[in-house]
Amino acid sequence: MCLGIPGRILEIRERAGLRMATVDFGGVRREACLDYTPAADVGMYVVVHVGFAITTVDEAEARRTLDVLRAMADVVEGELGEPLPAAEAQ
Repeated sequence: MCLGIPGRILEIRERAGLRMATVDFGGVRREACLDYTPAADVGMYVVVHVGFAITTVDEAEARRTLDVLRAMADVVEGELGEPLPAAEAQ
Protein backbone atom coordinates (compact mmCIF):
# COMPACT_ATOMS: atom_id res chain seq x y z
CA MET A 1 0.00 0.00 0.00
CA CYS A 2 1.26 3.46 -0.79
CA LEU A 3 0.41 6.56 1.16
CA GLY A 4 0.60 9.98 -0.46
CA ILE A 5 0.21 13.05 1.71
CA PRO A 6 -1.13 16.35 0.34
CA GLY A 7 0.83 19.51 0.95
CA ARG A 8 1.03 23.10 -0.28
CA ILE A 9 4.00 24.26 -2.35
CA LEU A 10 5.76 27.18 -0.69
CA GLU A 11 8.83 27.58 -2.88
CA ILE A 12 10.25 26.09 -6.10
CA ARG A 13 13.89 25.93 -7.17
CA GLU A 14 16.19 23.83 -9.32
CA ARG A 15 18.76 21.50 -7.78
CA ALA A 16 21.07 19.26 -9.78
CA GLY A 17 18.80 19.57 -12.80
CA LEU A 18 15.64 18.63 -10.86
CA ARG A 19 12.65 20.83 -10.06
CA MET A 20 12.44 20.82 -6.27
CA ALA A 21 9.98 22.42 -3.86
CA THR A 22 9.51 23.16 -0.21
CA VAL A 23 6.11 21.69 0.64
CA ASP A 24 4.09 22.43 3.79
CA PHE A 25 2.15 19.50 5.29
CA GLY A 26 0.08 21.28 7.92
CA GLY A 27 3.06 22.91 9.60
CA VAL A 28 5.71 20.32 8.74
CA ARG A 29 7.90 21.38 5.83
CA ARG A 30 9.73 18.93 3.61
CA GLU A 31 11.51 18.95 0.28
CA ALA A 32 9.85 17.20 -2.68
CA CYS A 33 10.75 16.63 -6.31
CA LEU A 34 8.27 18.15 -8.80
CA ASP A 35 9.54 16.46 -11.96
CA TYR A 36 6.43 14.22 -12.16
CA THR A 37 4.12 17.23 -11.79
CA PRO A 38 5.39 19.83 -14.29
CA ALA A 39 2.25 22.00 -13.95
CA ALA A 40 2.68 22.37 -10.17
CA ASP A 41 3.40 25.91 -9.02
CA VAL A 42 3.77 27.90 -5.79
CA GLY A 43 0.51 27.92 -3.82
CA MET A 44 -0.80 24.72 -5.42
CA TYR A 45 -1.34 21.45 -3.56
CA VAL A 46 0.43 18.25 -4.51
CA VAL A 47 0.25 14.69 -3.21
CA VAL A 48 3.74 13.58 -2.16
CA HIS A 49 4.91 9.97 -1.88
CA VAL A 50 8.48 9.17 -0.76
CA GLY A 51 9.70 12.66 -1.66
CA PHE A 52 8.07 12.89 -5.11
CA ALA A 53 4.98 14.93 -5.95
CA ILE A 54 2.86 12.45 -7.91
CA THR A 55 -0.22 14.57 -8.70
CA THR A 56 -1.80 17.94 -8.06
CA VAL A 57 -5.05 18.34 -6.12
CA ASP A 58 -7.26 21.27 -5.29
CA GLU A 59 -7.31 22.75 -1.80
CA ALA A 60 -10.65 21.17 -0.87
CA GLU A 61 -9.40 17.66 -1.72
CA ALA A 62 -6.15 18.27 0.17
CA ARG A 63 -8.08 19.38 3.26
CA ARG A 64 -10.44 16.36 3.09
CA THR A 65 -7.49 13.98 2.87
CA LEU A 66 -5.64 15.64 5.76
CA ASP A 67 -8.83 15.52 7.88
CA VAL A 68 -9.15 11.77 7.23
CA LEU A 69 -5.50 11.18 8.16
CA ARG A 70 -5.91 13.18 11.38
CA ALA A 71 -9.07 11.22 12.24
CA MET A 72 -7.23 7.93 11.67
CA ALA A 73 -4.47 9.03 14.05
CA ASP A 74 -7.07 10.01 16.66
CA VAL A 75 -8.76 6.59 16.41
CA VAL A 76 -5.49 4.72 16.83
CA GLU A 77 -4.50 6.82 19.84
CA GLY A 78 -8.03 6.49 21.30
CA GLU A 79 -8.01 2.69 21.00
CA LEU A 80 -4.59 2.37 22.58
CA GLY A 81 -5.16 5.04 25.18
CA GLU A 82 -1.83 6.67 24.32
CA PRO A 83 0.28 7.59 21.30
CA LEU A 84 2.07 4.80 19.48
CA PRO A 85 5.56 4.21 20.89
CA ALA A 86 8.61 5.00 18.80
CA ALA A 87 10.17 2.05 16.99
CA GLU A 88 13.02 0.48 18.90
CA ALA A 89 16.46 0.28 17.30
CA GLN A 90 17.61 -3.24 16.61
